[in-house]
Amino acid sequence: MIVGGEAYLWIKSLHVIAVMSWIAGMLYLPRLFVYHVAAEKGGDRSETLKIMERKLLRFIMTPAMVVAVVTGGIMAPMWFGSGGNGWLHGKLVLVVLMIGFHHAMMAWRKAFERDENRHSERFFRMMNEGPTVLMIAIVILVVVKPF
Repeated sequence: MIVGGEAYLWIKSLHVIAVMSWIAGMLYLPRLFVYHVAAEKGGDRSETLKIMERKLLRFIMTPAMVVAVVTGGIMAPMWFGSGGNGWLHGKLVLVVLMIGFHHAMMAWRKAFERDENRHSERFFRMMNEGPTVLMIAIVILVVVKPF
């Protein structure tokens, strides 16, 4: 389905809002994991972080990811077949990687929920950079369209 005119602008706006919400969560959740590593298992701080992590994923990140993917899927057909859309293929690969990263965060959150985290503070500090790098690359591909 190809949409145009005002409907396209509404879908594009919803897509941008969803992406911004999703990325905000993708940048914040690893930071919560950093704090969670330092918290005593079973302590008040750990239990509070579990709630924050679960709610961030369940009520913000995952719905935003779904809306971003759906609205992107609605807009994508207008770009395919128009020539010079190598940037879109690159973006789609990076979006798949971002979705994979999202699922990794879901698994890490579940490990914290069970008090079975095996990763260090340093690990989560490094993982915090993944979504940042992907976001930068995606924005450059979308805005600059280098190929």
